[in-house]
Amino acid sequence: MIQHRASQGLGSAVPVRVSVDRTLRVKVIDACGMTCTFCHNEGTPVSADNPAPAAGSAPFGGAFNPAGPSGRVSIYLARNGARFAAAPMHPDEGFRAALEQLQEALGFTEVHLTGGEPTLHPKLAQLVALAGNSGYRVSVTSNGENGARILPGCVRAGLQRVNFSIFGTDSGELAEVQNEKFRRASLAVAKIEALDESIRVALDLGLSTRANVVLPDGSHVRRVHRLLERYSPCLSVRVLSSLSDGEESLDAIDTLLAELGATPHEVHLIAGTSGFRISYRLPNGGVLVVKHIRPLRLPETCAGCRFNNETDCHEGYYGVRLYRDRAGTFHVGVCIQRMDLCLPMEEFVRSGLCEGIRALRDQEFHDLRA
Repeated sequence: MIQHRASQGLGSAVPVRVSVDRTLRVKVIDACGMTCTFCHNEGTPVSADNPAPAAGSAPFGGAFNPAGPSGRVSIYLARNGARFAAAPMHPDEGFRAALEQLQEALGFTEVHLTGGEPTLHPKLAQLVALAGNSGYRVSVTSNGENGARILPGCVRAGLQRVNFSIFGTDSGELAEVQNEKFRRASLAVAKIEALDESIRVALDLGLSTRANVVLPDGSHVRRVHRLLERYSPCLSVRVLSSLSDGEESLDAIDTLLAELGATPHEVHLIAGTSGFRISYRLPNGGVLVVKHIRPLRLPETCAGCRFNNETDCHEGYYGVRLYRDRAGTFHVGVCIQRMDLCLPMEEFVRSGLCEGIRALRDQEFHDLRA
């Protein structure tokens, strides 16, 4: 069952498609040239604001700095129990072994490269090639700031899809969702121009290209209208609810759909992940996809969690994430609000947590199809 407000009013005539979550998210780098105010940074501290501690001292003085000169945020850091800062992935045998272990343990077929901003990784193409050679389809999420330079090499290495996170069509719109200290018009103009060029390059390369737009609240509805007018003719556009804004974000999505005259076309449920999608037809014949979060939980792991209620749990069980720390240890996480649940790779694949994920996926697939 879809226990989510977005399902209200869809009606039984809207077809439902069910698949199984086979995607592994990999944080390949922490660096980013944006300072978006709603960024969860995959649950980890901003590395630039938390330099490695001196030898022999307590790690980070016992806590991570939630705010620093970078102007970036990790919105859950104050309460998520993060115990490591993420370091860049290396295209080496350690990374290959980690991918293959998780593929064997959980049957993953796609790897989604995230950050930070993945295109700032100097060896992103090598990471793409290694993942592809390990049997994965490879996609990446990018803000576009470096895509024009990096994407051609990634496509040659086997990259199959790019999701561009788009925050504005002009410098004023982009500034609205950036840290106040970094709302310089010249910087915003440069970012918008870089994004436009990255989109052009991606389309010229024949790369499957999508636009992701986060809608925090009603004040951003007009911004999304302008984004759709600018990008929807050539890109598949997905509107995402803001995890940190909850009902305000959902209300804003309802307003946007009503103003667009959108009608529901298909619901796509993915067994084993809280994320689901509703496709809408627009009066002009276009399609808009809205990505939502449903209240999915890992039965044993989430049962006693302090966030396990309708107010505090923002993402539910979204899927598996892979990290590498500064010591070179690979960590596997299942919740950006509970980074204390992360386990080292070897421990994870032997754990009841891994078994619980397999069981949840199987049960969900059976229930959703029924």
